[in-house]
Amino acid sequence: MDVSDEDDDEGFVSRFNDDVEDEEAEGFSFYDDVVEEEEEEGFASDFYKAGSDWSCLVTPETKKMKQADLLQIWGLQKISPVTKKKTKQTDLFQIWGLQKPSPSTSTSPASSSSSSARKTTTSLRKRLRNSPLTNDTPRQCPFYKKLPGTPFTVDAFRYGCVQGCSAYFLTHFHADHYMGLTKAWSHGPIYCSSLTSRLLRLSLSVNPSFIHPLELDVEYTINGIKVTLIEANHCPGAALIHFRLLDGTCYLHTGDFRACKQMQTHPLLFNQRVHVLYLDTTYCNPRYKFPSKEDVLSYVVRITKEFLRKQPRTLIVVGSYSIGKECVYLAIAKALGIKIFANASRRRILQSFGWDDISKNLCTDGKATCLHVLPMSSLRVERLEEHLKAYREQYGAVLAFRPTGWTYSEKIGEHLDLIKPIVKGKITIYGVPYSEHSSFTELREFVQFLRPDKIIPTVNISNAGSREKMQSCFREWLRR
Repeated sequence: MDVSDEDDDEGFVSRFNDDVEDEEAEGFSFYDDVVEEEEEEGFASDFYKAGSDWSCLVTPETKKMKQADLLQIWGLQKISPVTKKKTKQTDLFQIWGLQKPSPSTSTSPASSSSSSARKTTTSLRKRLRNSPLTNDTPRQCPFYKKLPGTPFTVDAFRYGCVQGCSAYFLTHFHADHYMGLTKAWSHGPIYCSSLTSRLLRLSLSVNPSFIHPLELDVEYTINGIKVTLIEANHCPGAALIHFRLLDGTCYLHTGDFRACKQMQTHPLLFNQRVHVLYLDTTYCNPRYKFPSKEDVLSYVVRITKEFLRKQPRTLIVVGSYSIGKECVYLAIAKALGIKIFANASRRRILQSFGWDDISKNLCTDGKATCLHVLPMSSLRVERLEEHLKAYREQYGAVLAFRPTGWTYSEKIGEHLDLIKPIVKGKITIYGVPYSEHSSFTELREFVQFLRPDKIIPTVNISNAGSREKMQSCFREWLRR
């Protein structure tokens, strides 16, 4: 196989892991939605009534947020204190309902054949599919994924057929949001942006008869409710979803987004009341005050040019997810006037966007350009050394960029020149704080602009302490 067109890690495990890293790098957790599921008139009802003041959810005895038994929610047997003391790490397989791996499968000798490795991988996949914690196992849909007064859910596909739901909305094509969508989906119509709809067909083979693409900034009437998608400034195809009910109540669901000034000029948000805001709270912590996207892109281009002046035979690598981070390698390509190499699978996805500035700059031969796009998981020294070996006749070094908000440091702040790269031999890796989620300050400005009646956080909510901290932030923001 020609190394320039090799589909690196595009099998089941790698596609799964790449999407997992996609969201983990930006604050995602597969089980972050495991929040207390009590009776409909219990926690969920109280949560909606509370708005930004959650004091009614605090028990007078403990002064802490109500917290249900997560083991019960997951359908697992509660471990007694005596058993807990005796439980070994490997006993978790028994607790989760998995078969305990034998020594032969858990530690394979260096001389084991590839067929043996494939058998082990197949066995692992089966155990994952059969696990009660797997995403394929339907669980009760959390209340905050349902829109009160509507038959709608948002990003709730992993729960299978949700009772009372006649329309399923998808904010964008990232794994934690579309998880549960497969070619076998038959539970109801899926509403999403046009770009996301193309990705559903291309990457997941979802039956087109269930997909209903919506254009941005066009008002649609679905089950009598006015629905409009707004650009989310996240990954390609990501959208905020604005719902206007028959009684005039307005919901805004941000999905994942990066708030910006342009959103404040949108006709549906400028001087318009939003009653309930479903907010992406990935970075709802005062320590996260990212530099702007534009500043980070300028920095990446400058570092690249300086590096090439010193070492002209340098291979430039940008880490990316299945979708997202396109602006980083596009900025380099435009500044240097060079093409972008990506494997066949990524090229198919990028070409599905219908963006001329990407399509016309894609390259099928890795030897024809010094700018390569690799999965974020490949931005490790050993992986980059292997990649460099395939091009050693042309290049003598690698300059790589890992663009994610988690590389942000309070000490560096907006002073990007203070970033210290990882340097080992011929490999140099820069972690740059390029995030496609809102920083803490951007969240605060967005909330103070909208001034909603209620705020429902959608990320980092499985922990009562985390919810209490966010509640405190919301109250402070809305006082001003």
